[in-house]
Amino acid sequence: MPRFSERFTSLPPYALADVPKIKAELIKQGVDVIDLGAGDADQMPPPQVIEAIQKAVTEERFSRYPFQRGLPEFRVKISEWMKLRFGVEYDPFEELLPLIGTKEGVAHLPLCYLDPGDGAIVPDPGYYPYFGGTHMLGADVIEVPLRRETDFLLDWSQVPKKKLARAKLLYLNYPNNPTGAVATEEYLQDALEFCRQHDLLLIHDNAYSELGYDGYRPPSILQIEGAREIAVEFQSLSKTYNMTGWRIGWVAGPREVIAALTKVKVYYDTGVFLACQAAGVAALDSWSEFAPKQVAIFQERRDAAVDAFREAGFEVEKPRATLYLWIPIPSGEPSIDFARRILREAGVVLFPGVGMGKGGEGYFRLALTVPAERLREAAQRVAKVL
Repeated sequence: MPRFSERFTSLPPYALADVPKIKAELIKQGVDVIDLGAGDADQMPPPQVIEAIQKAVTEERFSRYPFQRGLPEFRVKISEWMKLRFGVEYDPFEELLPLIGTKEGVAHLPLCYLDPGDGAIVPDPGYYPYFGGTHMLGADVIEVPLRRETDFLLDWSQVPKKKLARAKLLYLNYPNNPTGAVATEEYLQDALEFCRQHDLLLIHDNAYSELGYDGYRPPSILQIEGAREIAVEFQSLSKTYNMTGWRIGWVAGPREVIAALTKVKVYYDTGVFLACQAAGVAALDSWSEFAPKQVAIFQERRDAAVDAFREAGFEVEKPRATLYLWIPIPSGEPSIDFARRILREAGVVLFPGVGMGKGGEGYFRLALTVPAERLREAAQRVAKVL
């Protein structure tokens, strides 16, 4: 057998690779495991979405190859929704592209730009496809720490000049996974100006735009003046509509970027299942009614979890958006060791911060993916272990 490539072997191991096995063992032993590790849906999509896909799978046309450009009705609906939500107009056939979830788009886009020796500026901690999509091309992953004292906002002034000279891409993600941080329009404007000065493409992952709390409505980078020429934004149906397993999202941006990503995807996939895109139309049609209900559910869970973990002795910030809490580990214990110990001794799955990058060490991430009473129980169990 040939050896694995250096790019593959140098990928960091998945932080929770052994968790499914440990979890299965505990359940087999009769342990009631509370899983707060992944930001995975624990509820159903809107009824209209279920009805739409049930109807679509009975139609012959939806069983054919979707190809990259996707279902025209879905692209038009995306364009209409973006105008309604953010006040921006993007051509549905030239400036939008349906994706098999935003994860693959985020990972594939660097193929359009990066050669070995080039670089991408990524947040640390951050969503691991930013790192992986850059690393697997032999390009330089320019990690910038997100620090609590600066509200977990990426500070591009920390990028060394030599590395900045090689950079082509800047990844931002606000509302942020894993920290729950949010960015103002002024910050996004400054980010665009930085990218303009240094000839960078700004890649904004806005998967949590519809999960803002206490009346907060997260902005889009695309509504900021000057974004149309130098920024793309990824959006997802996963969190807003409980469609994490459906794998459907999109990217919006300059037509030359969309054309390039479409060309790359020809070599990697055949597009989003057409019936799923038909369901995506129904999801966006349900937005004004369904999204506020989702926000109310997650806000209740956020409040319950914040209070419960504070009572358990943790220092917890109340996030204005996303479905995560980002909590310092009080003992100073390595985050992977802490997560494994809590799973084995408390039956609670937490995500170790280092799994989101070196800058996440010393923290754990908690997903609000169970009802409020289960979050309170999880906090009580963890407190007993500590």
